[in-house]
Amino acid sequence: MEYRRLGKSGLQVSALSLGSWLTFGKQIGDDVAEQLMVEAYDQGVNFFDNAEIYARGKSELVMGKILKKVGWRRSSYVVSSKAFFGDGNTLPNETGLSRKHLIEACEAALKRLQVEYLDLYFCHRPDKNTPIEETVRTMNTLIEQGKIFYWGTSEWSAQEIMEAHMVAEKYGLIGPTMEQPQYNMFHREKVEVEFSQVYKTVGLGTTIWSPLASGVLTNKYIDGSDTQGTRLGMEGLEWLKERSLTEERLNTVRNLSKIANDLGTSVAKLAVAWCLSNPNVSTVILGASKLHHLQETLTSIDLLDQMTPDVLEAIETALGNKPKRPAF
Repeated sequence: MEYRRLGKSGLQVSALSLGSWLTFGKQIGDDVAEQLMVEAYDQGVNFFDNAEIYARGKSELVMGKILKKVGWRRSSYVVSSKAFFGDGNTLPNETGLSRKHLIEACEAALKRLQVEYLDLYFCHRPDKNTPIEETVRTMNTLIEQGKIFYWGTSEWSAQEIMEAHMVAEKYGLIGPTMEQPQYNMFHREKVEVEFSQVYKTVGLGTTIWSPLASGVLTNKYIDGSDTQGTRLGMEGLEWLKERSLTEERLNTVRNLSKIANDLGTSVAKLAVAWCLSNPNVSTVILGASKLHHLQETLTSIDLLDQMTPDVLEAIETALGNKPKRPAF
């Protein structure tokens, strides 16, 4: 396993990490969740990602029970939570980034995960109804109390992240260390272009999610779009299936499959290795519902040496979606 610094911080996270969205407490049994975590940890993964909204809190409960059972040294792993959407309750103050919700959500996550502190705590979305100063001060307070070590954002714009840093600098507070954006071969603009100046000015770390574009960047849909038993076939995610499984994307995956075959690998491993080849990616969050799927994608890091300029150019040609950078 390779370990990378999270932005300009001193924290090292495994280049590949394990997330629990849509799986823990929902799609898979607790026994499978344990198998996935143990396999990941045994292969060098040290970061496990979670959020209050995942399975309405059940995901954190499942992960907490596993962490308690396996008894790993607390210093050997990094665990996160995110706050904004709440854990299923939607009365006033049970969502958002107010001081009240951030503190209460943090306390709830600590109890569910059965840990004394969160290594990473994310603002899961920007909150237009809460002054950014209130959010930054609250995160700083939680750090001072030892309840969280680093705070960050998820799906914030570069402008919003820089605003948080300006508030932090003005009042002598700690700004966000990391951002958790979606990043994959189909979704590139934010990570590759929008954040380009943020990396230079504040050293933003990134814990990217959906490297396989919800499973589209695999071999499973090339010969058709049967989603039964897959993430895109889950009840309530019809919008995701409609957005993801377009014929244009499937044709792109077929072209990527030819490149993967030439390298003796799979589309899934190629897609993850491509994300890892971006030096501004701190860690790629993997999701899995089956042990053998995780075992496959964990070996994606072995492909990094094959991400040569020629291979990357071939991938770029197959994708045909290279983001345009500003002229200045």
